[in-house]
Amino acid sequence: MKFLDLAKVHVRSGSGGNGAVSFRREKFIEYGGPDGGDGGRGGDVIVEAVEGLNTLIDFRYQQHFFAENGQGGMGRQRTGKTGAEIVLRVPVGTEILDEDEETVIADLTRLGEQVVLARGGNGGFGNLHFKTSTNQAPRHANPGQPGVERTIWLRLKLIADAGIVGLPNAGKSTFLAATSNAKPKIADYPFTTLHPNLGVVGVDGVEFVIADIPGLIEGAHEGQGLGDRFLGHVERCAVLLHLVDATSESIAEDYLTIRDELAAYGAGLDEKPRITALNKVDALDADSLAEAQAALEVASGARVFLVSGASGIGVTQILRALKAEIDGDRLRRHRPAEERKTWRP
Repeated sequence: MKFLDLAKVHVRSGSGGNGAVSFRREKFIEYGGPDGGDGGRGGDVIVEAVEGLNTLIDFRYQQHFFAENGQGGMGRQRTGKTGAEIVLRVPVGTEILDEDEETVIADLTRLGEQVVLARGGNGGFGNLHFKTSTNQAPRHANPGQPGVERTIWLRLKLIADAGIVGLPNAGKSTFLAATSNAKPKIADYPFTTLHPNLGVVGVDGVEFVIADIPGLIEGAHEGQGLGDRFLGHVERCAVLLHLVDATSESIAEDYLTIRDELAAYGAGLDEKPRITALNKVDALDADSLAEAQAALEVASGARVFLVSGASGIGVTQILRALKAEIDGDRLRRHRPAEERKTWRP
């Protein structure tokens, strides 16, 4: 299935049906009076977050969605049928943006969550509503209200517990493939990964979701490379796994490049808990590995894990560290508000 995380959609709710002008016509009833029914209400346009989707690719092939118009009123005080609503089914984690691509209308982060994008127009009143003591036979009715037409953007931000970041060819996809059921494309050249991948990993009997995004380069937050399009997919993660290529000749610079890009992008990415790991350690001898680890510890100012996605070295330790951060985040989010103010990790 192709991946698409941004789609432009045009929607229109149904117009209300017109009210009817009708009079009672029955044998032996000379002055039956008005009996025109009201028009039916137009259908709504609804967006719903559903299970089993992780792309907006369906909206590449259909961009226009129109709800059904309400039926007109009829004689004998019969109200017209309400127009059928139309439901746009999107993945959990989809943001709905106004036409300016900046104003957030809704953020669907829970399964089954719905939002009404455009309400259908009300049906018009039939002439029965206009009968008064001085006007016993009104010959006019209200037209139905028109539907609402608008253009919106759908932007998908994948919901994962942990996100993997790093320069191109840092071994992110290899790590994901080694630890989960995901099957990302893996090759020995930069930008092998062209779209985010999700994988479910397990450690100590607990499962969580990891997202792998295309590699970042300097200037990614300004649109360089592919990273700026996909950094949004790790905004919701509880923790970031920063992989640094141990075979690089500029390990400290590689680390600082990613750190600076996360800070420049904003959205709190630079404030998220981060686990730093030196990847591809099986490709170095002991002395070179010790030198690379020391350089990365100085640059990051934190503990550096040693890992190799290809050989499995250090994978379990990394997953346990990620799980601990995820558990801490879930605990903070589920505590009552008063307790969260004083809780310290």
